[in-house]
Amino acid sequence: MNSRFNMHNLGYLPRWLIVCIDLFVLMLSFFFTYLIFKGMGLDYITTPYSILFISSLFGINLFFFWLFRTYSGIIRHSSNIDAVKLLFSQISVLIIFLAFNLIAQIFLKQKPYLNTALFINIVLSFCGLFLYRVVVKQTFEHYFSEKKNNNQLIRTIIYGTDANAISVANALKFETPTRFKIVGFVDKNNQNGSKRMLDLPILVLKKKLPAMMRSIGAESVIIADKALSKEEQIIIVDQCLEYNYKVFTVPLISDWENQKEISQKVKTIQIEDLLERKPIVLDNKAISKQLKDKVILITGAAGSIGSEIVRQVLAFNPKKIIILDQAETPLHHLKLETESIATTAIIRTVIADIRNKEAMDMVFKMYKPQVVFHAAAYKHVPLMEENPCQAIFTNIKGTRNLADLSCLYKVKKFVMVSTDKAVNPSNVMGASKRIAEKYVQSLQLRDHQEKGAAATKFITTRFGNVLGSNGSVVPLFTKQIAEGGPLTITHKDIIRYFMTIPEACQLVLEAGAMGNGGEIYIFDMGKPVKIIDLARKMIKLAGFIPEKDINIQIVGLRPGEKLYEELLNDTSKSIPTHHAKIMIAQEIQEEFETLHADINELIRLADLFSNDNIVSQMKKIVPEFKSMNSVYEVLDEKG
Repeated sequence: MNSRFNMHNLGYLPRWLIVCIDLFVLMLSFFFTYLIFKGMGLDYITTPYSILFISSLFGINLFFFWLFRTYSGIIRHSSNIDAVKLLFSQISVLIIFLAFNLIAQIFLKQKPYLNTALFINIVLSFCGLFLYRVVVKQTFEHYFSEKKNNNQLIRTIIYGTDANAISVANALKFETPTRFKIVGFVDKNNQNGSKRMLDLPILVLKKKLPAMMRSIGAESVIIADKALSKEEQIIIVDQCLEYNYKVFTVPLISDWENQKEISQKVKTIQIEDLLERKPIVLDNKAISKQLKDKVILITGAAGSIGSEIVRQVLAFNPKKIIILDQAETPLHHLKLETESIATTAIIRTVIADIRNKEAMDMVFKMYKPQVVFHAAAYKHVPLMEENPCQAIFTNIKGTRNLADLSCLYKVKKFVMVSTDKAVNPSNVMGASKRIAEKYVQSLQLRDHQEKGAAATKFITTRFGNVLGSNGSVVPLFTKQIAEGGPLTITHKDIIRYFMTIPEACQLVLEAGAMGNGGEIYIFDMGKPVKIIDLARKMIKLAGFIPEKDINIQIVGLRPGEKLYEELLNDTSKSIPTHHAKIMIAQEIQEEFETLHADINELIRLADLFSNDNIVSQMKKIVPEFKSMNSVYEVLDEKG
């Protein structure tokens, strides 16, 4: 036990002890030099003041040790820099004493010592000082690489041969406790097959990666090549998962906060990493112009989308931000988080329900927001099928309250977060969001006709499922995998569009900045994902085998659920914008007065909690609303 402790702490010797060891090496070098020249019948020191010379030799060495701080490095982490410091210190000593010998010969006509002997002494000193550091370094490398049973380490290859890959390998090699045994590098260009890096082979990729991994007994791969495209990365992951090999990824070395904890940053590939998407480029200047030094109100701020909008808005230095939600605990957590963010913005937290117009009026009157991001909504399809009146109260009446007050208090922009479920809706939730879209569009049309450029600009953003949002399929699958399964899927052919929470919120800010009022912006959601494929991939990423370790269970479509979602109505057209990922849906706009009367009637029916009448009125307002897998399908038959 004590030997392990001593070995472990050897790299952290006190500086005075390192200096003492260096002095001991200098003494040995001097002694061997003296013996070498004595054996040849020559005197190393020709001056009678030999003690003064020897003392000066060690004293000058100590001075240059101090000057170049040769003793300050941790021995077991010695590098080329330490070797250079030692070389400079010894060359400096040589120059000083050669100069002294030359001066003594000129003025005293006598050399105190042999120049050749001094040179040999300096060479031996440098070699000794450098050699003992190498020995200590190699001892520790061997000790720490062998301290775990090799069977416990994950035999791993690193995909990449650039600086990032080398840094990852070095960091993992020296880290304790060790998780990985690095067995080689993979060069995707196959240009360095006969070469080695860090004394490890560079492997040639002649066949598929899993075949090569099998041939060398590797169990996992760390993707460290940041030049890989998303498509190349997905191919590697799919190939490895097919043969149950683990796949890890690491951040760029420039993003490491602490190199000593690099193995904690080596993480399993997440499903978010496999979205076939290119990075989003934002027009930060336009967004900053809209948000900087402005008063911003964000409703539904404690939700997954709302809270991310809060984080991103804070980055643009608004004057004041009002975070509003009716959920107390999540709002409290967000308040604690925002307090830790460095910002000049004044942050106000408001617990209130958007359905209460008087409460909302107080908020608008007190804070005078200039931009409103409306993310508050009920979104769970099955729950809204059972409780259509609540969808009306929150998604329609709540939106109407905020939109009307935005006009009254001269808000510059009102950005509403909608959903692809509002397109050709098959459920109450989607239909309620479509009615909310219609209302803000009609209000924009009326307000613009009356007030012109001074009118509030109403902008709607419409996108699909968000990975990691509250209640979404990915957290559900993660929980089910942790519990040992089964993973529940409503239908084997169901597909969905996905994007990450930050992506969705970035596009909301971008659309809000570019909007002139009345637009419904739809986002490029990438390729649709088959949910059963998503489930299988997540099981494999967790290190299990689908249908063997964890089962997938088909439970049937939920009320109101479609096999696929759309971003455009059948009658709609889309027009591009300057942002490649954002388009405008050209929906038919309706007259405010007629729509307003229909919505008033809908809210009246909701107050009576008459579900069939509520849904019938919704179908009247949204003719394309056809219920699916729902008790309300009979209403379509009557129509």
